Amino acid sequence: MMKQRIFLFIASLFAGMIFFLTSCTPGSCFEETNASLKAWFYSSETDKILAPDSITVYGLNRNSKKIYNKTAKPQKILLPLDASSRNCSFIIRINGKTDTLTITYSTFPHLISKECGYTFYHSIDTPVYSKNKIKALTVRKATITTLSEENIRIYY
Repeated sequence: MMKQRIFLFIASLFAGMIFFLTSCTPGSCFEETNASLKAWFYSSETDKILAPDSITVYGLNRNSKKIYNKTAKPQKILLPLDASSRNCSFIIRINGKTDTLTITYSTFPHLISKECGYTFYHSIDTPVYSKNKIKALTVRKATITTLSEENIRIYY
């Protein structure tokens, strides 16, 4: 009877330690956590995907930090949005001609998972752009998430 109690005590103690060690181990986050605006490039003549020969993009009022620097043949670009602001502006140079793109949006928090925590999703309100090289811009999916979905099309 005493051996049985000692065995149960040790088994309970061992099970408790396993539970404690596995419950306190932080999980790894393997999911995308940044919700960036995804812009695809299209030919204004054929309405088909057409990668520019060269693209340079930097954020206006972001210390001129370049996001893309003479990147060759990108079919799409990812533009980071500021969750603490209602709009972001970008200078986009397509094949040597420069345009300005300003996106007005609303921001809301979104729980990705317990391991990854929260991120911010955005909803596009109004895109405004200059028309030096860009001929048109259409919003395909107004909600900007971490998924790889086309948000806007830039026709040039």
